[in-house]
Amino acid sequence: MPLAYLALPMKPSPKPSLTPGRPTPPTPAELERLIKAGDMDGAVRVADALIAQSRRSLPGWIGRGYAHLNLGRLVDADRDLAMALELAPLDPQANLWRALVEQRLGRIDDAIARLTRLVESRAPQAGEAAVALAEVYWFAHRRDELATFLAKPTAADSDPRLALARLRIRSLQDVEGAFPEFVALATSSRSHVLRRVAGFDAVGILDRMGRYQEAFDLATRLHAELTPRFDLEGLLIETRAQTELVAKATNWITPRVERVENTALVVGLPRSGTTLLEQMLDRHSEVAGIGEYEGIDRIVGDLVSVGAWPRRVSVLAREAASKIQSRYIDGARAVARTNARVTFDKTLRAWHALPAVAAILPGATCLSVARDPRDAAISTFLSYFHPITDGWTASLTSIRRVHEAERALVPRALEVLSIPHERLVYERFIDDPRGNMERVLARLGLPLEEAVLQPEANRRAVFTLSHEQVRRPIHRGSIGRWKNYAFAFDASWDALAAAHETEIARG
Repeated sequence: MPLAYLALPMKPSPKPSLTPGRPTPPTPAELERLIKAGDMDGAVRVADALIAQSRRSLPGWIGRGYAHLNLGRLVDADRDLAMALELAPLDPQANLWRALVEQRLGRIDDAIARLTRLVESRAPQAGEAAVALAEVYWFAHRRDELATFLAKPTAADSDPRLALARLRIRSLQDVEGAFPEFVALATSSRSHVLRRVAGFDAVGILDRMGRYQEAFDLATRLHAELTPRFDLEGLLIETRAQTELVAKATNWITPRVERVENTALVVGLPRSGTTLLEQMLDRHSEVAGIGEYEGIDRIVGDLVSVGAWPRRVSVLAREAASKIQSRYIDGARAVARTNARVTFDKTLRAWHALPAVAAILPGATCLSVARDPRDAAISTFLSYFHPITDGWTASLTSIRRVHEAERALVPRALEVLSIPHERLVYERFIDDPRGNMERVLARLGLPLEEAVLQPEANRRAVFTLSHEQVRRPIHRGSIGRWKNYAFAFDASWDALAAAHETEIARG
């Protein structure tokens, strides 16, 4: 979760008059209460009701935009907050949250301009805008601008989140001097989010200094202290159900919707090379990387709500399936570059939603990515992931079990469900980026362009854990990284590793 995502108080509005004997109508106060309680689904329902009462309900549009932002529905949040700003162009709260959405959608110049105006204002949101602006500069690799910004006084000078930004800049020149301050911030802050972010920054520093056992031990402690219990079995039960279905069936799903064109998705686990692939494809003149778009989650949510997931997706009524498909396509196009023909969705959820892809997005191309599971696992374990949605990353044992489930499901599912796809093996991809990109682009019906071989030149901001790596030319530096942590891997990894070695050798 970005450090700038905090619930801000809603502006008070006059309460509507109540008619005795009738149900109490929704109010901005009720919307504010739900947001503060973290009930974003409830907030959306109340905001919907406020907007139904009046399309000019500023609290309704702002509140729904913020709720959608927290639910990861960035396209919906963008539309809501655009409407709010039509009603009140200078509203600081709407501008702050719209900037956070713009940041996540990759509209970096827009986000920086909006946040800069807020920072320079005297609005109560100026401090929060300063924190967000520092984060945008950092992830966009505009380090000189970040240093210049941090040298000026702001309303957030005493905010520990800006202290983290200053530490990050300092660590570029004085990593050993900055390290103990990262650790201090990770242990002293009252914010679990800040402790987690600073702590994993410290883990990364230890790793770069070659202090591998210390890095592993610190990551282990951070996970133990700051990761809530995760329902791994719930994830695996759903995945096993799909694995059983594809093992039995050869003609499981007959889509009832029109085929989609110019739509591609990644199928892979975190730290397997998905960000590199996106940054390369996004350099093509006809491909738009749309980041970790929330569309697949929305598709699965819709299928769950009608009782179709996962066993009955093939019998979903055509009209219902068409509506679900349209929402995905419309949202993807809304966040893509206007001149791009193909959208590439880097969601990390598609690997366990392939029946949904087959039923709702027939014709979409899946690019399946595989990397040495030990390299991917140690990179995952030593990194910051969302402690709620990605809590399975908190131990190598749970990471291994997810990798086993993915390897058991994905290759067979892609074949059985007749999903157009290409398989990319990270190590071979790094050794021959040109040949592999020619194959991927041919699958998408596109010629190779030299620009795709220089992902480090992509100006699109990266808000994933690979944001540092993809700003360097393609290299083999991360291959075999797990060997620095060989002490953490036992024989339970041997089968996964052997299967991947076989895939590499297959050529």
